[in-house]
Amino acid sequence: MRKKKSKESSEGPSLYQRIYDVARQIPPGQVATYGQIAKIVGRCSPRTVGYAMSSTPYGSDVPWHRVINSQGKVSVRGRGGGDSVQQQLLEQEDVRFNAQGRVNLKIFLWPGPDMN
Repeated sequence: MRKKKSKESSEGPSLYQRIYDVARQIPPGQVATYGQIAKIVGRCSPRTVGYAMSSTPYGSDVPWHRVINSQGKVSVRGRGGGDSVQQQLLEQEDVRFNAQGRVNLKIFLWPGPDMN
């Protein structure tokens, strides 16, 4: 019986892996939005990016905390909680939140990958 090739090996990286690869490019002190990453990855929605970030394994090198919503806010996790941890991690990187819990995207938004 032949072994079936994995989707990742025969068709390239999985969608989540491509999302994680983009997220790894966000430098400390900057943020990206779910929509921004979806646009860079292509053929996925901001919601899919959110699912990928919430599925990041514990101890992973994916900086999931640097991905926020288009309003500049940290989204509450589907299972609840996590948003205060995310805000704390961003604040440790000198990302600042205003009184309404928003990040000024004009200051802290990652411009995207260097395409050179």
